[in-house]
Amino acid sequence: MAAAMIQVMVVDDHPVVRHGLVAMLRYESDIEVVGDAADGAEALRLIGELQPDVVLLDLRMPQLSGVEVMQQARARGYAARFLVLTTYDTDEYIAPALSAGAQGYLLKDTP
Repeated sequence: MAAAMIQVMVVDDHPVVRHGLVAMLRYESDIEVVGDAADGAEALRLIGELQPDVVLLDLRMPQLSGVEVMQQARARGYAARFLVLTTYDTDEYIAPALSAGAQGYLLKDTP
């Protein structure tokens, strides 16, 4: 029996980062990239529409921050899990992200 595909959405306001992550994830046999967004408002709309299993989410973006996206997604009852992918590694960013519902926190320079 084949393993279930993990549906992933990538959210980052930097096109090179966003498209690079999408391209990398498409090589994974158990991951399906269902969408990507360039800002927090678009992300929230697409999370509701596409219902991904996992959202790779930047913290600092136009419209809504990553923390605001997670808070509003939770308030709307969306089931997506959030993995923060960012350049910020201080408690000032990590604590609010984890409090908002991030299941994990990765730095963009993580191999």
